[in-house]
Amino acid sequence: VQLQASGGGLVQSGGSLRLSCEASGYTDNIDHLGWYRRAPGKQRELVAWVSRGGSATYADSVKGRFTISRDNAKNSVDLQMDELKPEDTAIYYCNAEPTGWGQFRGYWGRGTLVTVSS
Repeated sequence: VQLQASGGGLVQSGGSLRLSCEASGYTDNIDHLGWYRRAPGKQRELVAWVSRGGSATYADSVKGRFTISRDNAKNSVDLQMDELKPEDTAIYYCNAEPTGWGQFRGYWGRGTLVTVSS
């Protein structure tokens, strides 16, 4: 499975960005698609992920501000990020989780940098 991510960039606090990711290759066994991030000096954390059936999970820190959406026909997942804060600054990674593998496992895209200025 290959993951191609796009989006990211520099935005002021309170602004919005949208990340997109498309999976290719053998994707029949992929359940969750999602986004993780690694902020400077911190460990990688789950931002949000969504199951093939549409069930989404969010980190508490982004609930109400970020929205994850998935298109199963296109094997794609988007992350709409609104009300961005400086603490959202991080490298964001797209992830595809084969069924049953669990969080922090599976296939990874190249990271895309999101920088939120205060």
